[in-house]
Amino acid sequence: MAPMIDALILGASGYVGGELLRLLAAHPNIRPTMLVGDSDAGKSLGEVHPALALAYPQASVRKYDAEMLRDAGLVFAALPHGKSQELAPAILDAGLPFVDLGADFRLDSAEEYARWYGEEHGAPKLLDTFAYGIPEFHRDRIKGAKAVSAAGCYATAAILALKPLVEAGLIAPGTVTVDGLSGVSGAGKAPSAKTHFDSVHGSVGAYGLLTHRHTGEMEMMLGQSVLFTPHLVPMDRGLLVTAYGMAAGQGDPLDALASAYRDEPFIRVSDQPPATKSVAGTNAAHLTARRCERTGRILTQCAIDNLGKGAAGQMIQCANIMLGIEETAGLPVAGMWP
Repeated sequence: MAPMIDALILGASGYVGGELLRLLAAHPNIRPTMLVGDSDAGKSLGEVHPALALAYPQASVRKYDAEMLRDAGLVFAALPHGKSQELAPAILDAGLPFVDLGADFRLDSAEEYARWYGEEHGAPKLLDTFAYGIPEFHRDRIKGAKAVSAAGCYATAAILALKPLVEAGLIAPGTVTVDGLSGVSGAGKAPSAKTHFDSVHGSVGAYGLLTHRHTGEMEMMLGQSVLFTPHLVPMDRGLLVTAYGMAAGQGDPLDALASAYRDEPFIRVSDQPPATKSVAGTNAAHLTARRCERTGRILTQCAIDNLGKGAAGQMIQCANIMLGIEETAGLPVAGMWP
C-alpha cells in the first residue's frame, strides 16, 4: 500500500478549498493535515465548512506559517492571483510538489501575464518551472514537474472542446468564438454586489466583455485568437461552454473528439448535448460537437463542474500524476442526480 502524503492546503476556507477537502476525504493516499485560511484562522473547519464537519471533526483553520512546509509532502494553493508569486519560491526551495490553482503561473510569459492581469509578474523566472495543468494534454510534462499550474475553469472547458478540432484542421484559424455559462461559485466565496442573491436570482448576465483573463489561456493552447464572452447564471455550481468556428476540412468533429479522448477516464463524448447537472460533484467533462452544413460552421460544447474539473478535481488529478498515484484516485465520475 502506498504511504499517505500529508497535504498543506492554502486557501482552505474558500469554495475551492472546501471542494478539495470534500474530495480528499475519500482519497486513499492524500491526507489534508494543514489547512490555511487567514480570514478564518482560529475557527474549526466545521464552522467554516459545515458540510465537512463530520469528515474532519478535529480540523481547524490556521494562519500560514512557513514552518508548515517542514511537515508537508504536498502543497495545494487556491489563492487570488498574485499570492502564489509570493509563496512559490519557498515552496519550491523546500522541494515540495506544488499544485497551484491561481493564475500566476498559467501563461507562457510575464508579458502575457501583464497583458491579461494588468500588473507586472513578481516571479517571472519561475514561469518555466510550472507545467500547465490540463492532464489530457500535458500528462507527460505534469508527471515530471515540480509544480503545476492548474488551468482556469472556463479555459479548461473551452480547450477540451476545441483543441482536438483545431489540431485536426476542422476549424479555420482566427474564427473561434466561445460563450461560457458559469454558476456563481466561480466568482469565489467573498460576497459582492454582482453575486448577491438579489442580483443573480432570476437573471443571466454577461461580464468581462473582450477582456476576460481566461482568454489568454485559450489563445495560448489553441494558437489563435479567441473571442470569449462569459455569463453568470443563477445556479451554485456548473459550467457550460459552447464554442463556434468556421468549418475547414471534411472530417466529423464528433469523431475527432471521440478519437482524441478515447482512453481518457474523465471525458465522455456523446451525440447528446451535455448538461451541467450531469457532471455536478465530479471531475468529469461531457462533450459533443456538430458540423452545420447550412452555415459552414463547427459547434462544440463542454460541460464541467467549475469546482470539480474546473478547479479542485483537476488539481487532485494533477497531483496524482505528479506523485505516481493512480490518476483517478479520489475523483468521482458519477454526477449527483437529481
